[in-house]
Amino acid sequence: MRHMVLIRLDPNQAPEGPSEELLANMDALIEEMTKAGVLLDTAGLGIDETVRIRQTGGAQTVLDGPFTESKEIIGGYCLLQTRTTEEAVEWASRFLRVHGPEWDIEVEVRKVEGGQN
Repeated sequence: MRHMVLIRLDPNQAPEGPSEELLANMDALIEEMTKAGVLLDTAGLGIDETVRIRQTGGAQTVLDGPFTESKEIIGGYCLLQTRTTEEAVEWASRFLRVHGPEWDIEVEVRKVEGGQN
């Protein structure tokens, strides 16, 4: 089963950027996830070139970002292939632990419905 892990950051709480230690620890975790066969894809998501398309009553409106009024930022994602939701949650929990106490961060784990499982 596939799970999407959405990485949420509070823009008012996030440090300036990842430290060299965090980058090294993330690389090690990503390598471990890849070797275990659970990581299908992962990337950070930009916030500067953001576009929202809203549809109301059949009419669409295009809104250009960045959206500074946001209380949270989806800073990235991981697409996982796991046997169970519990396994996906464990990998996501390990991702959070790598960040240490200086990051206020959360992840949302969602089962991907349909498509290839």
